[in-house]
Amino acid sequence: MSNNISNGKVAMGQKIAFGLGMLANQMFPAALGIFMVVLVQDLGFPTWMWGVLFFLPRVFDSITDPIMGFISDNTKSKWGRRRHYVFIGAIIMAISFILMWQLERADGITYNFYYFLLWSLLFYLGLTIFSVPYVAMGYEMSNDFHERTSIMAVSQWIGQWAWVIAPWFWVVMYDPSWFSSADVAAQTLAIWVGIGCGLLAVVPAVFIKSESTLNDNNLKPLTMKNIGSSFNEIIKGFREAFKLEPFRKLCIATFFIFNAFNTVASFSFFIIVYYLFNGDAGAAWIWPTLFGSIGALATTFLVIPIVARMSKMMGKKNAFLTSQGISIFGYILLWFLFVPGKPYLFLFALPFFSFGIGGLFTLMMSMTADVCDLDELNFGHRREGIFGAIYWWMVKFGFAIAGGLSGLIMYLVDFTPNAPTQPDGAVDGLRLFFSAFPIVGTLIAMYIMRNYDITEKRAKEISAELEKRKSNKLIESSSYLPGKLKSLIKNNNFNSTELNLKNESELINRYGEILNDGLHGLCFSPYVEGQQVGDILSANQIRRRLDIIAPHTKWIRSFSCTEGNELIPEIAHQKGLKTVVGAWISDDRNRNDKEIENLIKLAKAGLVDIAAVGNEVLHRNEISELELIAYIKRVKEAIPTIPVGYVDAYYQFLERPELVTTSDVLLVNFYPFWEGANNDYSVSYLQNMMELTQTISKGKKIIIAETGWPSKGENVQEALPSEMNAMKYFIASQEWAKNNNFELFYFSSFDESWKVKQEGTVGTAWGIWDKNEKLKFELKTDTYVI
Repeated sequence: MSNNISNGKVAMGQKIAFGLGMLANQMFPAALGIFMVVLVQDLGFPTWMWGVLFFLPRVFDSITDPIMGFISDNTKSKWGRRRHYVFIGAIIMAISFILMWQLERADGITYNFYYFLLWSLLFYLGLTIFSVPYVAMGYEMSNDFHERTSIMAVSQWIGQWAWVIAPWFWVVMYDPSWFSSADVAAQTLAIWVGIGCGLLAVVPAVFIKSESTLNDNNLKPLTMKNIGSSFNEIIKGFREAFKLEPFRKLCIATFFIFNAFNTVASFSFFIIVYYLFNGDAGAAWIWPTLFGSIGALATTFLVIPIVARMSKMMGKKNAFLTSQGISIFGYILLWFLFVPGKPYLFLFALPFFSFGIGGLFTLMMSMTADVCDLDELNFGHRREGIFGAIYWWMVKFGFAIAGGLSGLIMYLVDFTPNAPTQPDGAVDGLRLFFSAFPIVGTLIAMYIMRNYDITEKRAKEISAELEKRKSNKLIESSSYLPGKLKSLIKNNNFNSTELNLKNESELINRYGEILNDGLHGLCFSPYVEGQQVGDILSANQIRRRLDIIAPHTKWIRSFSCTEGNELIPEIAHQKGLKTVVGAWISDDRNRNDKEIENLIKLAKAGLVDIAAVGNEVLHRNEISELELIAYIKRVKEAIPTIPVGYVDAYYQFLERPELVTTSDVLLVNFYPFWEGANNDYSVSYLQNMMELTQTISKGKKIIIAETGWPSKGENVQEALPSEMNAMKYFIASQEWAKNNNFELFYFSSFDESWKVKQEGTVGTAWGIWDKNEKLKFELKTDTYVI
């Protein structure tokens, strides 16, 4: 989280600061919607110009939103990822909004059209720079299920005042006692709106807490190259976001409700004027304004507090379904309470009607924050900016669609705006669509959300898992005990000074030379993108991946003998590779028996060169040492001619002499990274790990079963994941092993995305090849090609 609130609770002052930003975020578009009428009504713009000015900036907005999401999510700054963008965006919005409305009739329609278009594009750019990181700030203010709803309820309560105030601009603009004309009114009112909302918009940037991200190596560098290629990351973000079914449901449900509401929103004006007052706009007086203003007041003082309370009592999904059901009742009431001569009756329907949009945004923003946690659990990233951009892109897309549907409906019912009279049935047709269309959209949304499954219980489980991941990082990872090697001192005989003097091209060349000369061994990663442990592996994917790595290694190591992993040894032997074949041992005794039976079967078939019974099962504390030793003895008795051992961190062997006695060979994991070692001294750590293991080996052969360095992810003390550090460690560890005649299996062959759930981003980035089976470090010279 970007803030430093550890218990999930957020001070009311922080909520109000966020809410004042929401007031600006809603007042700008609310005022813009009112003022836009001036272009056609008073400045004489043709409808096609009005359409272009309505549509083109929003298209521009939809493109810049996700780009801003990517930039915001990956910004390193002492102010955090968001605050400075919110501040800059607020200033741009305020200035451009004021200048956008300084239109003079004497300049002519064409000049005013291009003038307005230019400043509106700049305004929407400012809106993007402000709103995308601003919304993301709200998502990450708390990790508490109910506190998130409280934050959004406060912000929506404050933001709703925009819709209470904005309708009264109609009255002011067209009252000659205030201004000589509406276009003159827009010039003046824009100054007040720009200054006032600009000041409100900077409040979150100044007062909402956030932590520095300067040392967050999980963020992508914002170079021009990366920003230019960010479209691929954005597309990937969209794709991964929509893989999350809960988020997909939120977006689609919002689209139907918001689209249906906005399609008929303008009809209320025409129904009041033409149905209640027979087309006499003067007689209608302020009733159209009251419809919008009283509805917003009902949302502010009634809907938002009730929905927030309902959410706490019955959960967010049930609160959503209930609030939308109430809104359907409101739409039905409006059919009956639009009574000619009695305009006050429709006011009784507005509190029920207002539960639709009020409930939607109070809950959906809170639910999106919950989805961001699920995204981090699944993919290892905090991407509030991308998710906020996608969600609000759906909202804006629905808004654009609504504009077209409004015109289509008026065409279908033969309704003509501003005509003194309407054909028979035209107004009743509008009334029918006004009630029926939102009801249909709402029912579809409720159907989509019926099985939404991020309950309070599930949200707390996700949050607990994320906290566990942060507090006890990567418990299932190899030898994660930073500082375990307490006797280590930095030995300058084994530092990486030589490598530090080499430039990137020299390192890549040396990397390629080592890889082409051939490694002793590689840990084999069989799972392709989209798979996870438990999926059945196919012979084709194993063969394809072994084809890639076979030219670069003599041995491979596998980890299991079930679910398709049992195919690996045979295919490897067909390619001339030797094998360390592992039986995966856990607290599932039935599976353990199957793993061991398959290992023995493979060994008797001549497909196992070294048998590994278990991988870090003692580190994970899933079975006892005595039970593990029994498994090892069982395999040794079945295949007496093949060396049998067990794989774990070096210190497990230091503390378990009987395990050493039982093993034919010591298969030991050496990970300077998990020790928290500075990369410059990583080989010093390797040397000390080996020396300690040699003291208890009883003369038995020691094979380094795993070692490696991740190319991205979270730090462990002084150990920093990066592509350069991964490359340097690969070179240093291989040269050290070769110079000392040690047998070393490098971890790993391919990046493994599935490990993000257990280990975070760092768990996904240990491969020599990436998840798409592409070598990470291609040579940059013409004379040497990998």
